[in-house]
Amino acid sequence: MAVIDIPQGRMEYRATGPLASTAPPVVFLHGLLVNAELWTKVADALATRGIRSYAPDLPLGSHRIPWPTGTDLSPRGIAQLIIDFLAALDLTDVTLVGNDTGGALCQFLIDTDHSRIGRLILTNCDAFDLFPPAPFGLLVAAGRNPTRLRALMTTVRPKALRHSVLGYGGLVRDPLDPALTRRWITPLLADTAIREDAAAFLRQIDPRELLDVSTRLNQFPKPVRLIWGAADPFFKMSLARRLQKAFSDATLVEIPTGRTFLPLDEPQVVANEIEAALARGF
Repeated sequence: MAVIDIPQGRMEYRATGPLASTAPPVVFLHGLLVNAELWTKVADALATRGIRSYAPDLPLGSHRIPWPTGTDLSPRGIAQLIIDFLAALDLTDVTLVGNDTGGALCQFLIDTDHSRIGRLILTNCDAFDLFPPAPFGLLVAAGRNPTRLRALMTTVRPKALRHSVLGYGGLVRDPLDPALTRRWITPLLADTAIREDAAAFLRQIDPRELLDVSTRLNQFPKPVRLIWGAADPFFKMSLARRLQKAFSDATLVEIPTGRTFLPLDEPQVVANEIEAALARGF
């Protein structure tokens, strides 16, 4: 993991692929209670094709470096962290790719400042007032208090519960790597400051704000591609079709067997679609 300083603090990130790549850089955004490793297989697949990518660890509960007290960790505040991350690395013409909560953050980002973004790719993610979908609103409500958040995450410490439908298991089609999911929950369980960061974000989730952003998605002047797992019980194809219509220039690719964590279920397919989109310029 590399570390970079931005005005608000220090951010860890994974960089993959050739430094001398002539392709536009790809930046991956993950969701709540996971980290940049969600994208590792997709990033590795792109690297073999000469495409460089960056995946920051966002302050959503599985990051390892806490943020200074008082940092704006609202959805729009985290979008600004990402904008400053792009500026610190001097990345332009970025292919921004988001999943789950990371897709919502993409929407806040392009609503704030899309000057460094060349194109947007969303996989299964929050949209409109589905922020988050049921039943994850219970997690958001409970997690607004750091003590309750730790107690909640302690219940999924055993692998059987962590990989059950009450944990991460309902978000994937294929079996999860226990070491990966253990890494996802360890920072929050071990570090009070990480819990404070995650709780600060959860306290500021407001579906009305994302719904308001959706009214301006048609003002985003760059191409959008939705790569959507059709077997997802939480972010359904009807949501994808509605999101496609909200943009002025969006295409929709349906992946029949994919679920929420499409980067884990279908990393080669996601990589193929990103590469094809770049090759065709959408």
